[in-house]
Amino acid sequence: MSFIEVKQISKSFRVAKKKSGLKEAFKSFIKREYQIVKAVEDVSFSIDEGEIVGYIGPNGAGKSTTIKILSGILTPDSGECQIAGMIPWKNRVKYVKNIGVVFGQKSQLWWDIPAEDTFDLLKDIYEIPDEKYQSTKNDLIKKLNLEDIINIPVRQLSLGQRMRCEIAAALLHHPKILFLDEPTIGLDAVSKQLVRDFIKKINRENHTTIILTTHDMSDITTLAKRIILIGNGKVLYDGSLKKLKNQYETKTTIMVKTKDKLNIRKKGVLEKIKTKDGYQLVIHLKELSISELLTILSRKIEIDDIEIENESIDDIIVKLYEDYQI
Repeated sequence: MSFIEVKQISKSFRVAKKKSGLKEAFKSFIKREYQIVKAVEDVSFSIDEGEIVGYIGPNGAGKSTTIKILSGILTPDSGECQIAGMIPWKNRVKYVKNIGVVFGQKSQLWWDIPAEDTFDLLKDIYEIPDEKYQSTKNDLIKKLNLEDIINIPVRQLSLGQRMRCEIAAALLHHPKILFLDEPTIGLDAVSKQLVRDFIKKINRENHTTIILTTHDMSDITTLAKRIILIGNGKVLYDGSLKKLKNQYETKTTIMVKTKDKLNIRKKGVLEKIKTKDGYQLVIHLKELSISELLTILSRKIEIDDIEIENESIDDIIVKLYEDYQI
């Protein structure tokens, strides 16, 4: 059995119908109508210990509901889930000692006091021995560059500084599993890079299993080799990022710098545009590979420089959404 085993979990919510207008509001006050919304439906997947998996999908797809079930906050209507040999919602007290959770838009830090005071409180909550706590705290402060901000009230910290403190707080008790929900939302480029580097480091050094939910595809490409796509409450794709790129990356743009005139008629060359310094070529990768094109070009012209612009991961994910009509 895998470290995380999810089998056909489903969760629905009873939601009140709301119509606009004073008359409709009064009617709903007397007699409220409800509808059943399926947040997740027959979701199944398994994750090995030490994996970093990107759990992605559009807003309302069911990502947050799944994470809440995996973290023991919600109980599914049906299905099974075992993580590290425990059922999250049944073995909650024991289970939460094995997980860390970071929500980019929700804080576990006390707003009016320094982060270090929250760390001390978490030490007592998780019953971390003094020596182990001091060692772990000092290590996290050093690795996340918290020395200058650890004693400043949280409300006075920038978003990037607060997120680094949030990650440290989630890791004080050495969790086996880390749930990251939009961990780099709103961060500048430097802070994003620091957070991503640290996540890779704890995964490598501690073999921490990480489930990452985000709309920032740069997080996914930097951290995860595997993604699980959820849409309309169902798993639509579960596989490697490389396989996804091979399947959906159909076009690429090649900028060729040359003083020579280029005449090319080849199946797979979709566009040829003259530029100031040379040519811009767009090719269909299913019909013509980059190496084949470069071989052809080297025979026809003298190449001064070349740039290759592949489709972005965002474009590929949009194609995936379109295929599944989500």
